[in-house]
Amino acid sequence: MTLSHFPEGNAIVYCDGAFNTLNGKTAHGLIRFTQRYKVLSVVDSHFHGQDSGMVLDGKPNRIPIYPSIEAAFEAAKQNDGPATHLVVGIAPDGGRLSAAARLHIKIAIQYGLHIDSGLHDFISDDEEMVELARRKDVRIRDIRKPPSRDKLHFFSGKIEQVDSLKIAILGTDSAIGKRTTAWLLVHALNNAGYPTEIIGTGQTAWMQGARHSIIMDSLVNDFVAGEIEHAVWSAWNDSKPKVIVIEGQGSLMNPAYPGGFEILAAGRPDFIILQHAPMRKEYDGFPGYPIQPLARQIHAIELLSGKPVAAITINHEHMLPQQIPPISDAILQVVGIPAVDVLLNGGSSLVNIIEPYLEKIQ
Repeated sequence: MTLSHFPEGNAIVYCDGAFNTLNGKTAHGLIRFTQRYKVLSVVDSHFHGQDSGMVLDGKPNRIPIYPSIEAAFEAAKQNDGPATHLVVGIAPDGGRLSAAARLHIKIAIQYGLHIDSGLHDFISDDEEMVELARRKDVRIRDIRKPPSRDKLHFFSGKIEQVDSLKIAILGTDSAIGKRTTAWLLVHALNNAGYPTEIIGTGQTAWMQGARHSIIMDSLVNDFVAGEIEHAVWSAWNDSKPKVIVIEGQGSLMNPAYPGGFEILAAGRPDFIILQHAPMRKEYDGFPGYPIQPLARQIHAIELLSGKPVAAITINHEHMLPQQIPPISDAILQVVGIPAVDVLLNGGSSLVNIIEPYLEKIQ
């Protein structure tokens, strides 16, 4: 689907009990930026009555939070609506659908809302939901449903044709902000006059409207490298951008989500930007599994890829604003790589750091 078809409709984002937590990252991405939908509201009973931007980033975005789907649906009719979609914005460990979430999605179908879900529990496999959707003329899209094998690509080597500058956004952990940093960098590069495309590798980037997307954790392992290669090659072949930014998944050393190797091997980036949360000591969701030191993770990435980590981007969770500059300075002193908080300072701050690489494509 081309961008001319966006937005597809008016969306209520369901995130009950998970907004402003690591399990709400899909909702967080959608309220920060999406081309696929016009986001009307968020559903989370814990924060109802508040502005979602204020809750998440301390900046108002005029996307209100309601306590229920019913309240959000009625408000849309009165204000911005009517709502057309319910987008499942929760991203729990394992991508499972809770009994409470299932009930809420059923309510949304009864209201006639199309359902987009990125969970591993497929709503389109639930006979009751499917029958209800049929009666209400509702479409269910399970974004993580594996594609047919006859549509998948095996690695071929055509990545070597791509002469765009390729940047991979990897992380020292999962749910650490790689996708957000990728989008901020894409927007900043485009604004700076470097035509840039993003390669989405998860369900949220697809929901945000990334034109060239794969869902890595829905793929049979044999085809992961080929699908990464094909997405990068397709972005280059379609529009010949100066820069291609590849969204990372998981982290190289995460015990449950060891993503990143296929991106390095098949995407063949020219350099890597590494997202890091300095206050995070253990892997997300896995107490007792300490995150390896930043220097060790940088060494592993550079050893595997043969390419440099050019910048560290900071996730400022559990940090006060005044802590960020000295921590950035400390990272530079310890690992010799500049660090910046793009969520606070914007993507242009990162563009300034990677200018030596950009000069090569002028």
